[in-house]
Amino acid sequence: MVRPKDAVEVYLETSKTRTFAGSVDWPGWCRGGRDKDSALAALLACGPRYARTLRGTRLGFHPPTEVSSLMVVEKLKGDATTDFGAPGIAPSADKKPAGSAELRRFHAILKACWRTFDAAVEAASGKELRKGPRGGGRDLAAMIDHVLEADGAYLARVAWKLEGGEPQEARSRLTRTRRAISAALDAAAQGRVPARGPRGGRRWPARYFVRRVAWHVLDHAWEIEDRLE
Repeated sequence: MVRPKDAVEVYLETSKTRTFAGSVDWPGWCRGGRDKDSALAALLACGPRYARTLRGTRLGFHPPTEVSSLMVVEKLKGDATTDFGAPGIAPSADKKPAGSAELRRFHAILKACWRTFDAAVEAASGKELRKGPRGGGRDLAAMIDHVLEADGAYLARVAWKLEGGEPQEARSRLTRTRRAISAALDAAAQGRVPARGPRGGRRWPARYFVRRVAWHVLDHAWEIEDRLE
């Protein structure tokens, strides 16, 4: 097979009911579908959206324009998390250590994702989010709470705890959590997080930690944008 010059390496995570297609090298650029073809199509479709997220970072992301540019380099067996609607399996590339230059790149990507989420929240403040076909969907405050709760769970997977009391104001909670994520990322990348927990559970490597945090915050930032009346 001839490799296109603009090829983007992606992995597939497939369960009984759902498939996720994710970029190997660009954390947060990950979309789901019913099967391989729909997941790859969704990933391609949100490429320009991901490019807007990274605008100003000078990281050099250029979204592909054809599905043929998405090269599947790994296929993963999904689990209940995949069926539920979230990527849950780390690609093998995430086992590689992250050097100082790549660590700076990861921080830049996370900050860009957070800026996108904050902009979506600001645009939606005081407005009603469109409900789903059955009237479901979190309101804005619940969405922020959900992202914060997930971030706390992700921090636990790299053996990191939030310090200090729990602030009440959403902005303060976001700032506190993001500082913890940045510190935890540094620790994980620098080998200061044990590979296994006290009960034998495997910790997340730095690359997968970034991947999950970035995907989740962008997923909900884009949901807010899409649900604005």
